Amino acid sequence: MSVTVELPVSAEAAFRYLCDPRNRPEWQSSLRSVEVPADEEPHVGQTWCDNTSVGVRPHMETTELVPFRVWTERGRWRGFSATLTLHFTDVTGGCRVRADAVVEGRGAWAVPALVAGLLASPAIAADLRKAGRILAGREGGAGGRRDGG
Repeated sequence: MSVTVELPVSAEAAFRYLCDPRNRPEWQSSLRSVEVPADEEPHVGQTWCDNTSVGVRPHMETTELVPFRVWTERGRWRGFSATLTLHFTDVTGGCRVRADAVVEGRGAWAVPALVAGLLASPAIAADLRKAGRILAGREGGAGGRRDGG
């Protein structure tokens, strides 16, 4: 599954905001909160736990981080695993973000994973557009954490 959106901010601003798990509840519709140390900067190997609105609590890990270009996370919960890669490209007036996602399930989780994968594309696109609106509304579209950092 792949989806591409254009955001009205630079690839650097979008990357800094989207790859920081602390920002995710602000723009990702399915999240209530994340459990990650408040002062931990994004890095390969960073782990955290998502607390979703439906009670699922996947364990997440950043598996790839190329500043302002590519970021990948992998999440696991019970028989599910999901990988999301965001590719960032500057374009006139902002940036293009391509999201590539794979949702897999083992055993009894195979069919629910297939359904989740089919539903993921529109949700990811909507969440990325929301992130773009948030960033555009900030002074200079600079992005960053909600605490201003």
